[in-house]
Amino acid sequence: MVAIIDFGSPEYDEAKDLREKILRIPLGMKYKIEDFVGEENNLHIAYFENGSIIGYLQLKPVQENGLKMRQVAVDDLHQGKGIGKSLVDYSEAWANNENKSFIELNAREVAIPFYLKCGYKIEKEPFEEVGIPHRFMIKRF
Repeated sequence: MVAIIDFGSPEYDEAKDLREKILRIPLGMKYKIEDFVGEENNLHIAYFENGSIIGYLQLKPVQENGLKMRQVAVDDLHQGKGIGKSLVDYSEAWANNENKSFIELNAREVAIPFYLKCGYKIEKEPFEEVGIPHRFMIKRF
């Protein structure tokens, strides 16, 4: 089940733990308190299974009518099962309902094929973020 969760809630804390496990620890990094500044203004979307969060992403407002997809994480025991696709589909439906015109993201190199299948287009040159290669991608509605 996919649902919006509240910033600062116990579910948000669980999602932060998942993000760290999937996105930071493999890189030898940990989140710092300042990494969460501004997240109170973002939309937090979680995928639940048996009452636990096994997938997460957030949407940050950008420009006049767009969103930036950030912090996409699916528990490694559940990857390849369509959870990421469910989160992206939910996000796009929400964005369309809110009359947003695009969603952009910075994709890790390993995730680019996934986002291409979801209809996102690569724009701009490769760059490094958190010490690994990324590409800027966008989907316009």
